[in-house]
Amino acid sequence: MTEITILLLAIIIDIIFGELPNILHPVAWLGKLINLEIRISPGKGKKAQIIYGIIILILTTVIISLLVYFALNFIKQYDEIVYVILGALLLKLTFSIRGLITSALHTRNLLKDGDLNRSRHSLNALVSRDTSTLDKDNVIAATVESVSENSCDSFIAPVFYFLIFGLPGAIAYRIVNTFDSMIGYHGEYEYTGKASAIADDIFNYIPARISATLIVLASIFHPGNLKRAWSIMFRDHKRTESPNAGWTMSAMAGALGIRLEKTGYYQLGDSVNALSLNNIDSSVKIIAVTFAAWSIITILLQAVINAVI
Repeated sequence: MTEITILLLAIIIDIIFGELPNILHPVAWLGKLINLEIRISPGKGKKAQIIYGIIILILTTVIISLLVYFALNFIKQYDEIVYVILGALLLKLTFSIRGLITSALHTRNLLKDGDLNRSRHSLNALVSRDTSTLDKDNVIAATVESVSENSCDSFIAPVFYFLIFGLPGAIAYRIVNTFDSMIGYHGEYEYTGKASAIADDIFNYIPARISATLIVLASIFHPGNLKRAWSIMFRDHKRTESPNAGWTMSAMAGALGIRLEKTGYYQLGDSVNALSLNNIDSSVKIIAVTFAAWSIITILLQAVINAVI
């Protein structure tokens, strides 16, 4: 029951308290460490940059994950209650239910108030693209896209790796995902971040498909369309550059009957319904059901594992 207790407590902590300030958040500290590491990245030579990116990714992930593993095992030998509390706190740091939903609704409320500029700025907490020129419909679409895509790395994936590998697995996932979010894209650190981008795609391969399937099923609890969500997901999931993001975004587009578009990159879904603020509300409701379903599934799977072992 220890792992189940840790997961339930972590979820409760997240829902009640949300995110720590950056100055106190270990993931923010990790970001500073990654910044230090990439400052000494080789300035020239694709091969040298790629090799360096592999080295810092592996060393950072392995060292931190092992430290967590040995520290928690040491604590568990002496006080299991402290182990559970510390474990729950650490697990909570790998996911963010409240943070994702709060950010989406904040953007929605700013749009409702007619404050397009501030809604664009708010959207920066959810997406990495330039939001400065987006119109209202684009902000709505980008918010729905982000809620859909981030359902995987915000909760489904870290809990998936917690189920399989325990806390070190969830920590390792969050490290890889943070590397990818910082340097795993086309730009200044494209080659240094190549390993991070590939590793993140691999780590998210199964969780993204779990997320998408749960989004489709969750549309039952909302005036969405399960059959259309399933159809659009399989039709459009390959249209994004990412091998994973297209699954969740196309599933949501189909469920809501809207078109999600990033100009020059992809179009997902059909314009059955016009874009509106209700789309953000609906996407949040579907994701909330998705998270609840995955929590229940994970607890049941962990119970089965405990019974077998």
